[in-house]
Amino acid sequence: MAALSAAISEYWEGYMAYHRIMLKLSGEALGVNGWLFDHEKIMAVAKVIKCVADGGTQVGIVIGGGNLWRGRSGASQGMDAVRADQMGMLGTVMNCIVMQDALIRVGQPAEVFSALPVHSVCQGYRRDAADEALCEKGVALFSGGLGNPFFTTDTAVVLRAVELRADALLLAKNVDGVYTADPNQHKDAKLIAEISYKEAISLGLQVMDLAAFKLCADHALPQVRVFGLDHPENIKRVLSGEPLGTVLHP
Repeated sequence: MAALSAAISEYWEGYMAYHRIMLKLSGEALGVNGWLFDHEKIMAVAKVIKCVADGGTQVGIVIGGGNLWRGRSGASQGMDAVRADQMGMLGTVMNCIVMQDALIRVGQPAEVFSALPVHSVCQGYRRDAADEALCEKGVALFSGGLGNPFFTTDTAVVLRAVELRADALLLAKNVDGVYTADPNQHKDAKLIAEISYKEAISLGLQVMDLAAFKLCADHALPQVRVFGLDHPENIKRVLSGEPLGTVLHP
């Protein structure tokens, strides 16, 4: 454990050192058994995000849409792939609105932006407006993916992290880190504590899609942390330097 802590601390020194982070939340992790909305957990996550923002760290948020719809599921049933992905992008808008509502109820202002035009619901995404919202309110949510089909929310969150110059990207998933194989299918799979982007790409690890990984590597995103959202307090634990999950780095 001492060696693991030393390896983690090399890349992670506590959230008070971070001016801005990007947080990717799994849609399934915010649902009841992976579906729809677990409002108790959503409120718990909102309270943690408020705590982080109160500590002086700006938080950008992207939420997956898997609790509502997965575009590849529709396409696999013969549905037009573009329409299926558009439905998925709309699902991410719904998730961000739910989280915005929870944040406001706990006293944390938050702005929602969408790359997919839904002007009567929220602002269209612009980098300067998003940067201003993070500076003024402390929290901003980014929905609608990239506004185009065939790109995942993994790619969207990495792009937002790069263009908004986040110090770190946190991936809060329904698994507790990166493993050598799918731990649900391989009992002998081992948790990887620390790995570079290039190593993860060469090993074919399914943490993010390849386009997202390459963005991380090409733009030297300072670090990505993958951990489980089974307990919302894990967000604070990770930011305070506890050796949870996996650290990925250039």
